[in-house]
Formats: sequence, structure tokens, C-alpha cells
Amino acid sequence: MTRSSKDTLRFEAPVRAYRCTRPRGQIVGGLLLQGVNDGNGIVVWLRTPDSITLGAWPLLQRGDTLSPRGATLGVRFMIGDAAHGAPLDSGTVWVTRADSAVALAARGTGTEALTSTHMTVEATFDAVRIGTDTVSCRSQL
Repeated sequence: MTRSSKDTLRFEAPVRAYRCTRPRGQIVGGLLLQGVNDGNGIVVWLRTPDSITLGAWPLLQRGDTLSPRGATLGVRFMIGDAAHGAPLDSGTVWVTRADSAVALAARGTGTEALTSTHMTVEATFDAVRIGTDTVSCRSQL
């Protein structure tokens, strides 16, 4: 990720992928991917009422509850002892594999919550196996 076109931060993290459920446990089409390493992390929610399809997915605003298909992405990172984070508000996620594993690449921009600094994020997820565990993936503000 790049902050204000001057600071660049790279991190790698093990990633897990979960199928999304509705409140009563009904499995829906979405996936939640999350990776954490020390204080750095990333989360991607591929939101769809159907199955995950290959191709470009638009990045949605965090509070968007109307768009039926898209991705929400957020990052958290440490600079010294200070935690920083940003939801991305524009960009694209490209899904390149969606069977027993998912692969994707994302590029987008957002504004860091702590300092209001504009940032660009590029992320790659290679063949992340989709686990048998499920998580509730509903939008709440």
C-alpha cells in the first residue's frame, strides 16, 4: 500500500476464506477473506446473492446495502506503535479462480481513518482454500 504517494508498506499474511451465511445459517453466495500478520491485516467481502463469478467486481462503499454484487475491502497496518486503517472506496477486485479455492487481485484507493491521508492499496490472494466454516456476512452500520 502507498500513502500519499510517498510511503510504501508491504506485508504478507496467511489468509482464510469463509462462505457467508444469513442470520438463520442459510449459506449464500458471498465469501469473506481475511488475513492478519502482527498488527497488519486485510479483509475482503465478495458480496453476491449467487455464486462467485470470475472477472471484475466493483469496490463498494462500506455502508452500501443496495448493490447486489461487489466487493468491500479494508486494510489495517501499524506504523511504529500506532494502528492505522482504511476502507477502500473506489477500485476493482478481479476474481481469477472460484472453485474449492479462490484467487483474486485488488487495486483501489481510500482515505486513512486516523490521519485522513489518501492511500492506494494493491493486494493479491493466491489460491486461498475455501474453508468449511461459515461466517455471518451482513451489512450493519
